[in-house]
Amino acid sequence: MKTLNLFYAEPDPDRWLAFDRYPRRLVRRIVRGRSHPSGQALVFLNLRAGLDQMGVSYRLNDYAYARANPGALVCLVGKSLLLDKPWENPILFGAAGDRHPIDDPTLFKRLDVRRVLVPCSWVVEMFRPYWGTEIFAWPVGIDTDRWRPSSSLSKSTNVLLYDKIRWDHAHYEETLLNTVRQHLRLRGLTFQEIRYGYYQEEQFRTSLENCQAMIFLCEHETQGLAYQQALSCGVPILAWDRGGPWRDTNFYPDRVDFGPVTSVPYFDERCGRRFCDGASFPSELDVFWDEFQAGAYAPRDFVIENLTLKICARAYLDHVRAVT
Repeated sequence: MKTLNLFYAEPDPDRWLAFDRYPRRLVRRIVRGRSHPSGQALVFLNLRAGLDQMGVSYRLNDYAYARANPGALVCLVGKSLLLDKPWENPILFGAAGDRHPIDDPTLFKRLDVRRVLVPCSWVVEMFRPYWGTEIFAWPVGIDTDRWRPSSSLSKSTNVLLYDKIRWDHAHYEETLLNTVRQHLRLRGLTFQEIRYGYYQEEQFRTSLENCQAMIFLCEHETQGLAYQQALSCGVPILAWDRGGPWRDTNFYPDRVDFGPVTSVPYFDERCGRRFCDGASFPSELDVFWDEFQAGAYAPRDFVIENLTLKICARAYLDHVRAVT
């Protein structure tokens, strides 16, 4: 395998004045403390970690090399802002997640894009009518050494309630979250809550160390790194999986009406169970908890078989070979 040409960039535009992004970064660091990688950044970092484990060499953001070697494949990982550069190289793009093809219908005409990687199969089906058949599912790997089981003796809480409800949160607070809380109490299960966007990574790790199982509430996921980190820690999941259309409010229902989607795109019977709404939650929780106590789940086994850093890096290299 030749040395890969990896590129990644985070959007950080000036907001009010030229170059004000630099002092804003400093202020953010002072006010918020050390930043943690976004989901897209974690895709890039975990891919690199998997390539490192395999001994694969790569250049990082070497634009000079790309310009001097227009026949060399460039691997644009994640952020679609990289597509706005004047590439003359063949391109492997993805895993893409922040732009729908309806906003870039001429991508394959204006650039030499050989293949687009997206995080899961339902996104493949959503993108192919716009961009054609060179769209493939590729999940990034989970660091199973960092996200590993803790002793069952340290688990003082039954359930971690993970709230990643993106839209109309007040509505779902009333119709879903309160139902979940109420039935957990009726069942006599202790729980703690964590809300996406309002915690630091170490807080999540500590919660997984303290909790026996997790309830995952999210309208849909393209990969779902947080729930897969929980699986890697040996924590089974009861997932809200309502199905239906992709309800991203930037697109649905006026511009894009696609379905069905899922909140757990990488999941099998070893990982836990699913429920579709508040009405079905009580009965599904009862079955889930009974099966958990009977030792029916083995969520880490699923991750070890499908989503390690090395397995997913190897799959990425298969895509590189397919387009070179």
